[in-house]
Amino acid sequence: MDSFMDLALAEAAKAATAGEVPVGAVLVDGATREVIASAHNRVEAEGDPLAHAELLVLKAGITARGGRLQGCDLYVTLEPCAMCAGAVAHARIRRLYYGADDPKGGGVAHGARVFAQPTCHHKPEVYGGIGAAPAAKLLRDFFQARR
Repeated sequence: MDSFMDLALAEAAKAATAGEVPVGAVLVDGATREVIASAHNRVEAEGDPLAHAELLVLKAGITARGGRLQGCDLYVTLEPCAMCAGAVAHARIRRLYYGADDPKGGGVAHGARVFAQPTCHHKPEVYGGIGAAPAAKLLRDFFQARR
């Protein structure tokens, strides 16, 4: 498995430990392969429904780079929702790598399919299924413990 997805999975595990839905994200400079930022869901901790891992890592990357994120790659453990997919497009992410599919709430391969819409002005290269098994296991274990 890709080491950047391993880092995203570690972030997802931190989220689960904190009682958050276990989703982690890592932003990488596509040219240098250096990690720019990493984050995990903080919806409960911040009391903010917008505190998804993807939005937090994109915001940190924009702050670090002083603008849009052309040439950057995003690794996330779960297929981004429509809100996060829209943010990925607006940030101008080069490549999106995600782990588990999200048939219920996803916005890339499922649901809104944001990047397939003619109104989407920037479409990253998308690679799904990277680290899908461990990402799905984290999610399954998290939700089974709450039932």
